[in-house]
Amino acid sequence: MPLVLDIDHQQRPSLPDVFSSVRLTQSRGFWRRVLGFLGPGFLISVGYMDPGNWATDLAGGSRYGYTLLFVIMISNLMAILLQSLALKLGIASERDLAQACRETYSRPTAIFLWLFAEVAIGACDLAEVIGSAIALQLLFHIPLLIGVLITGTDVLLILLLQNRGFRYLEALVITLIGTIAVLFGIEIFLSRPEWLAIARNLVVPSAAIVTDPNMLYIAIGILGATVMPHNLYLHSSIVQTRDYKRTSEGKREAIRFANIDSATALMLALFVNAAILVLAAAVFHKGGHSEVAEIGDAYKLLTPMLGFSGASTMFALALLASGQNSTITGTLAGQVVMEGFIHLRLAPWLRRLITRSLAIIPTVIVTFLYGERGTTNLLILSQVILSMQLSFAVFPLVALTSDRKRMGEFANHVLLKYLSYAVASLIAGLNIWLLIQTFRGR
Repeated sequence: MPLVLDIDHQQRPSLPDVFSSVRLTQSRGFWRRVLGFLGPGFLISVGYMDPGNWATDLAGGSRYGYTLLFVIMISNLMAILLQSLALKLGIASERDLAQACRETYSRPTAIFLWLFAEVAIGACDLAEVIGSAIALQLLFHIPLLIGVLITGTDVLLILLLQNRGFRYLEALVITLIGTIAVLFGIEIFLSRPEWLAIARNLVVPSAAIVTDPNMLYIAIGILGATVMPHNLYLHSSIVQTRDYKRTSEGKREAIRFANIDSATALMLALFVNAAILVLAAAVFHKGGHSEVAEIGDAYKLLTPMLGFSGASTMFALALLASGQNSTITGTLAGQVVMEGFIHLRLAPWLRRLITRSLAIIPTVIVTFLYGERGTTNLLILSQVILSMQLSFAVFPLVALTSDRKRMGEFANHVLLKYLSYAVASLIAGLNIWLLIQTFRGR
């Protein structure tokens, strides 16, 4: 790839440096075939457990116990559906969502969608910067301002792994996800939650979710951040890294195995999100601390309330792993949308520098002026920005995957088409409601 940039007007595969680069086994064994496709779904699942989601889970658990677990479950099911559409678009049409939008819509519309996608990626990066900086402060007592600046150095690790191969990048992400899951698994075990209440609230909704305005507000906050917009662009691209046969039969098999990968990874993300809420319910709600909504407060209270000296440290380590994971996927998503929408290819280090600078600059200013409270408000703002952008990725995705001219035999059938539009409309409606309430100062 050129050092600075390259404007390419020819039709190119998505992420050409890694396109079809992951070799697949020729074995007919089912599980060996599945293993070859494991990876992209785990990169996507990172968006569902990033630092931006922690505050709503903490608030929901500390205030309302296990009640909002049902909302997390429904959110995850919607995510599985939409990510399934994204991977199907990438495999069946051999175009990622950004490329497909550019080829389908007018140039002004494509530019509009690109700008919104870039804003969403910047908002995600903002949450990752803040989350990582808070984790560094909690673990090593590094001032927030210095921690924010340190987060800019992660580009070196990303570039090193990209140069070694896409599988190395996936291996790092899976390792970090595993670390997060293990740490929360230990903390849940130590917190001794009510397992029957957890099982019941996962599958049975409570009427209080819609009758209690305050609970409804937090529930919509969880639902509103269900799908990270950049994940739809990214998933439709990275599923094409597999060297499957570009035939009707080969694509059908690839879609099947990619769906297994995606659903498995998102169920793990469900565990992590549910674990944060369960931990808050079992420790803070049960202990009478119903107002814990900030990461720093949770860190300070975990060790004394659990009676285990390493509880707070494990919590902060999980936060750091979450922030670094999200950084990797945000960088890749930035490449996908820029190359797909406007055919502009930047060297990875330059693309990363631009994205991270746009996140670091406002964070440094707010941290300097307002300290920890300011970064918490900035974290909330990043989630509001994501909510505003989401529908501009979801509706084109549903429309494109329902287009028989583009998708052929893989186009959404009627029931799937209407179900997808219903989910897209629900997410859009909830986000609009959430934005209205946010700007009213709720």
